[in-house]
Amino acid sequence: MKILLLGSGELGKEFTIAAQRIGQTVIAVDSYENAPAMQVAHGFEVINMLDGEALDKIVAKHQPDFIVPEIEAIRTERFYDYEKQGITVVPSAKAANFTMNRKAIRDLAAKELGLKTANYRYATTAKELQKGVEAVGMPCVVKPLMSSSGKGQSTIKTEADVEKAWNYAVEGSRGDVVEVIVEAFVKFNSEITLLTVVQNNNPTLFCPPIGHRQERGDYQESWQPARISDKDLYEAQDMAEKVTEALGGAGLFGVEFFLADDGVYFSELSPRPHDTGMVTLAGTQNFNEFELHLRAIMSLPIFEITLEKNGASAVILASENSTNPSYTGITEIASLPRTDFRIFGKPTSRPYRRMGVALVNDTLETPIEEVVEKAKKAASLVTVHS
Repeated sequence: MKILLLGSGELGKEFTIAAQRIGQTVIAVDSYENAPAMQVAHGFEVINMLDGEALDKIVAKHQPDFIVPEIEAIRTERFYDYEKQGITVVPSAKAANFTMNRKAIRDLAAKELGLKTANYRYATTAKELQKGVEAVGMPCVVKPLMSSSGKGQSTIKTEADVEKAWNYAVEGSRGDVVEVIVEAFVKFNSEITLLTVVQNNNPTLFCPPIGHRQERGDYQESWQPARISDKDLYEAQDMAEKVTEALGGAGLFGVEFFLADDGVYFSELSPRPHDTGMVTLAGTQNFNEFELHLRAIMSLPIFEITLEKNGASAVILASENSTNPSYTGITEIASLPRTDFRIFGKPTSRPYRRMGVALVNDTLETPIEEVVEKAKKAASLVTVHS
């Protein structure tokens, strides 16, 4: 089978490796050369994926069996035509189109499916944002409708923050949609990602929940399993199954929830492997999230997902701009027990860009807090230089 991978970052790289291990062909696409997934794919294309005509040309050129999106900034409305041509869009054209824009997925979850979410409004101008803030109250969170890795996300605590939040959201927005969502701040105790695997001919499966900590809207550490009550886990699984069923198709979805005193709140959904799910590369499960995504979209049956070890991931960030980043501390991190790492091979760096990840596992009896601390210390050994 031939897979056209739209977006070629670190998640796409691991997916490509999983695909090659079972003999599939991958063409990696991104807006710049030498993106991580391109380094391990059979071929690559460099285009602006918001250019519908350019997207049409590479689809016609490669005639893929599957189109697998990895990022948000894609002309996703073209996917419906590709499905009509007999190409499988992952998870489906509807799922990819809805989830590439926070507005569509939030309205589906809150209005159509009745899932519990934070109170929210949309805004296309700073003035509309001001009205939205008045409606949901402060503090509140502002996010671009189309962005990733926390770009453009900020918290409004005072009136003086509104204009700054608008400008930051516009700067961090991906694609050509200049619109934001402002949502009331949920007083949550923790956040989880529930990796949900939808199969074509078999039941939907759930990975053990993943906890994570964020800064600047981007994850810093993730761990598996996260602490959650049976009641909250059942509620999260029920919500995840409802929203993925409404979107259709097969594949792995990263469904995010807030856990609060009054229950579980649906937050966001990604129709693909999730950055917090990189913890599964630590061997926490019988299949990592990339293998699960691949098997689900190719209709290879997944009998069960089992928790094998406790694990944690911690990001390795750049601190400077560079067109030729280098690394120190590799020998030190490689010397640690029960520890692994990934250097993604990104050709350039900038402050806070995710350049790698440290991975630690331990026994199921080991307190998860200890595993997280080990991952943080491991990541701190690696420095990215300009």
